[in-house]
Amino acid sequence: MTTPGYNEWRVRRINDNIPGPSQGDSQSIEEHLRVFPSKLEIIKQDFEKRNAELEKKIEQLEEEKMHLGLDVDVQKLETEKLRKGKNKVEKDLDKKIKADGWERKFQEVRT
Repeated sequence: MTTPGYNEWRVRRINDNIPGPSQGDSQSIEEHLRVFPSKLEIIKQDFEKRNAELEKKIEQLEEEKMHLGLDVDVQKLETEKLRKGKNKVEKDLDKKIKADGWERKFQEVRT
């Protein structure tokens, strides 16, 4: 059994231990309870951001490589086509030179 005076004293004592809002503290509960990222979380976020940027860059470079590979294939085909055309022209020129030579000899013999 407790006396009414003791109960009043006890209630005051318990309430004195509970911190109340102070006048100098202007932070709201949300601001007070806000979670700040740790150093590790910040580093992880930076790493993930950089990793995503590098993945995009890799994709761009692979696409560029593919286009350059196609360009090289086209250039090879064009080079081969020009080489075949050059060889044909050289053969035709050789035939014409031989034909002209025979024509001259024929003209010389006739005169």
